[in-house]
Amino acid sequence: MEATIDSSTSSAQDSLEPDQFSYDDKIVRLFVTATILWALVATLVGLVVALLLVMPSLSGGLPYISFGRLRPLHTNAAIFAFAGNAIFAAVYYSTQRLCKARMWSDTLSQLHFWGWQLIIVAAAITLPLGITQSREYAELEWPIDILIAVVWLFIFGGNFLMTLIHRRERHMYVALWFYIATIVTVALLHVFNNLVIPAGWFKGYSVYAGVQDAFMQWWYGHNAVAFFLTTPFLGLMYYFLPKAAERPVFSYRLSIIHFWSLVFIYIWAGPHHLHYTALPEWACSLGMLFSLMLWMPSWGGMINGLLTLRGAWHKVAADPVLKFFVVGITFYGMSTFEGPMLSIKAVNALSHYTDWTIAHVHSGALGWNGFMAFGMIYWLLPVLYQTKLWSKKLMSLHFWTGTIGILLYIIPIYAAGLMQGLMWRAMDDTGHLVYPEFIETIQSVVPLWWLRVVGGTLYVSGVVMLAFNAFMTWTTRPAVYDIPVYTAPRLSKDYPDEPATESDLKDVPMLEAGKKLSVLGKMNWHRRWERLPVKFTVLTTAAVLVATLFELVPTFLIRSNVPTIATVTPYTPLELAGRHIYVSEGCYNCHSQMIRPIVAETKRYGEYSKPGEFIYDRPFQWGSRRIGPDLAREGGKQSSFWHWRHFENPTDVSPGSVMPSYQHLLDDDLKFNAIAPHVRAAAFLGAEYSEEELNNTEAVARKQSEVIAAEIVAQGGPAAMYDKQAIALIAYLQRVGTDLFKTPEPAAKTPADSPGDGEAAAADSEAGTTGNEATEDAQ
Repeated sequence: MEATIDSSTSSAQDSLEPDQFSYDDKIVRLFVTATILWALVATLVGLVVALLLVMPSLSGGLPYISFGRLRPLHTNAAIFAFAGNAIFAAVYYSTQRLCKARMWSDTLSQLHFWGWQLIIVAAAITLPLGITQSREYAELEWPIDILIAVVWLFIFGGNFLMTLIHRRERHMYVALWFYIATIVTVALLHVFNNLVIPAGWFKGYSVYAGVQDAFMQWWYGHNAVAFFLTTPFLGLMYYFLPKAAERPVFSYRLSIIHFWSLVFIYIWAGPHHLHYTALPEWACSLGMLFSLMLWMPSWGGMINGLLTLRGAWHKVAADPVLKFFVVGITFYGMSTFEGPMLSIKAVNALSHYTDWTIAHVHSGALGWNGFMAFGMIYWLLPVLYQTKLWSKKLMSLHFWTGTIGILLYIIPIYAAGLMQGLMWRAMDDTGHLVYPEFIETIQSVVPLWWLRVVGGTLYVSGVVMLAFNAFMTWTTRPAVYDIPVYTAPRLSKDYPDEPATESDLKDVPMLEAGKKLSVLGKMNWHRRWERLPVKFTVLTTAAVLVATLFELVPTFLIRSNVPTIATVTPYTPLELAGRHIYVSEGCYNCHSQMIRPIVAETKRYGEYSKPGEFIYDRPFQWGSRRIGPDLAREGGKQSSFWHWRHFENPTDVSPGSVMPSYQHLLDDDLKFNAIAPHVRAAAFLGAEYSEEELNNTEAVARKQSEVIAAEIVAQGGPAAMYDKQAIALIAYLQRVGTDLFKTPEPAAKTPADSPGDGEAAAADSEAGTTGNEATEDAQ
């Protein structure tokens, strides 16, 4: 058979003389240490956040440690600091062994490590300061986003790809496939979701608005879970589980089906996070369909992992490392069954905005990601430090403490989610809400939130055990690490393809198509792809892009998906400043701004939300959880002084509230001279402002603030408060949801207008007030 050229190794020498090389374990030790450190930080902050939810006074009125500001810090620390460093430790250790090659550049490896830690520290500083985009898992502002793109794609991705190209092992093992999918897809998600127009060094406005912004965010948000918390951990599983069990992976063919179906299907599933919202129905249905299909490849991975332990289950009883892996994979199976179930619209109508989603997320994060990372670290510690693990008993205690902690965390929160969903929708025989006061539902679940604190404490205790065990293991390391030198030949330019596979059914009387299908099913064709890393990367990227384009393009090109409403106008400068404060304080973490077309919701909150109401919302604020009531129709419901008192002491106007005091908003001055950049950015993105608003922004904002301050005084409030931040936030809250009910201004008639034209225009205006405006959205 004629030899073919391997494009990935075209620069290799013709000589097959062996090379001598060693592995860079120093970078792995750094990432393992960082993983343990950030695991402590992430879980401790999570415990603090859980306590703030049941004891909001613990913040002492300090805005930097309020629930709204610390929750995104917790999620970012858990995902990008703890899980992220665990991913990098796994990639740097396994890639070198699987490729029989040192990482291409030690310098890039070091730049990657320190650059990523810089990103984490920047997040830890900016998020408590209220510098946020308020987009789930993408809260960091644009300067940090640029740094993430450089470190992830060019430094990490470039080093990884060049290592593959200069490898000494011909075929790429399955773990490397998942690493490739992770790197290219996360880069795509991050870049396109974070396209913004800067309004200063600490604020950027998304190029997407309203419905489109929500669509893009959950395309990113769902797939950040898929390609940051799933695919790299599957790669980790495929390498470390067989190593720990000393067994080969159960099925090579199953791993191929698992990989390609997961990569292609996962990217479609994001819209199921937006059921019954203003997102077009076809997009939600498509998301639900692919979410249900996702169950099969997900369980393919679980089955392949658990069946790898065939013949080795006796080891599980004795080895805590395998215990961590088994429980982690089991939680992966549970989460990937529950996820598709929650995408079903009837189930989602009950679960969305409740703590059920929180329990679902934490079962995956604590069980799948946490336990897989812990198992890997315990396996690596003796290898990296070239000594025995300090205490296997402490490792076993960590396993049982963590397992009980997870159960004590998620079971009460599942119960809380069901209680919330059922209480929100409960109606009596007369058609009235059984629990009309939202606070009733919150007070009912507070005892369950306390149980979560107990479970979280146990989980944190397990992480402390890991940190102590790792430190004591480190103290017994040798004075100088042994650096083994390995020998392996470089890959040759020429590589003969394997002989074509013949069908086992060649002598069976059947259609030739069936015989060809049986050959295809052997999947030997995939062996060619495994020796071509550049081609494999391109094919993976294509699979992701094709699915993405089919899903996103119609939403952006078909303007009828977001019909405009004649009375919806841009926020005034003061309202825009108030919205910025709303975002900075993290109010979206507790309040949604999306009334679903469900009877109980419309009775509780008012008219359901329309797509055209959000065309000036950058970013959208639909939320993903309701700890407080929905605010989509908040405008005009309460007096301005009521809002002032609510910020000062929430329980004065809402007894039993778990909202903390926002006294600082009443004390801190509003920077009127800083509003203009926000207005200019909004105008650049299509908001129509008058010359006065653009050129005399500060004066316009001050004028409106004086009006609101006068209202507060007239309602019995304090005087001379027109320059406080609370005034801007009140201006925004009094505006939210009111545009839909405004009377449209009549269009100026010209002599050419006929009576019939006037009647048509009036009809269009009336339709605009009900959200049925025929005009297409120019956004």
